[in-house]
Amino acid sequence: MERMKLVLQYFQSNSQSISNGICILLALVSVKLYTSFDFNCPCLPQYNKLYSLGVMIVPPIILFFLGVLVNRHTGVMIDEWMRPVGNRSKNPAVVKYLFSAMLQRAMLAPMVWILVTLMDGKIFICAFSLGVDPSLFSGMPNNTGLDVIKVMAKVPCKGDIIFRNSSFPKAVSRYVRCYSQAIGWSILLLLIVLGATGRLIKPYFANQANHAISLQTHYWSNYLDVEEKLFDETCVLHAREFARKCVVQFFEDMREDDVLRLPHPLFVANHHDEWEDEEEEKLHGVSRQEQVDQLLNKWYYSKPELDVTRIANRPKTCVTWEDRNGKTLYSDV
Repeated sequence: MERMKLVLQYFQSNSQSISNGICILLALVSVKLYTSFDFNCPCLPQYNKLYSLGVMIVPPIILFFLGVLVNRHTGVMIDEWMRPVGNRSKNPAVVKYLFSAMLQRAMLAPMVWILVTLMDGKIFICAFSLGVDPSLFSGMPNNTGLDVIKVMAKVPCKGDIIFRNSSFPKAVSRYVRCYSQAIGWSILLLLIVLGATGRLIKPYFANQANHAISLQTHYWSNYLDVEEKLFDETCVLHAREFARKCVVQFFEDMREDDVLRLPHPLFVANHHDEWEDEEEEKLHGVSRQEQVDQLLNKWYYSKPELDVTRIANRPKTCVTWEDRNGKTLYSDV
């Protein structure tokens, strides 16, 4: 149970972990879809290869675009690429990093589908049984009145009447399946070798400057993700407070109760019955629709520069929460 909690905490820690979890889930879904998919070869010379390649190619394309859609890096990358420059310059390296991260995660589920189909071999047999030389195997039926191409097209249909009491289709299927599995294992080995080689030789070809640039790119890509999330959360809080004020203002004769007031949590825990707000809650200086629209427009067209020195150097303010007797309950200095 503790391990499960640790896994859940990892996937909830940041958007990158969530994206990894979703991509792994898509890969597992692709395996489940293939195992539950009832593949039936047409057993016709003109349709075998077309149908088989369609089953091998179309689902990976669908899974790829699903991986692109569910990946949070996609939205962050597009927003960063399309936004006006404003007060903040664009960094092409960050966009490339986000695109690379999105592409790597989106390719996981399609590659799993292709590898599973190659390891299973049924689709490969249906597509390429026509290209097998029948003279390599014994037991080919000669009294069917069909030409060789049509007979080879019926190899995936082992229950066909022309192969009754014949081991010919099993031999051909086993032969083609070996090729299919060899290709599957080769692709898997190639991917592992490329990944391991890239991970091992990367430090030798990257100097200190490139490593520093890579760290900066990774940092700012995470920053864009966090900034978007915080902006959305702040918009929700502001919209909630704005809506509450509008509703209360509409019902002017309704007295605001403790539920609508949303008091400070520390005060609620200790003084449920003693709360009385003497100061109207603030809306961060934005209290009209025109102001909100202007603020959102400014955020999109002219995002603030990445400089927080003014906040760091400004004098600290003291905010206190007092009860009816004047006793300080909470102080923020």
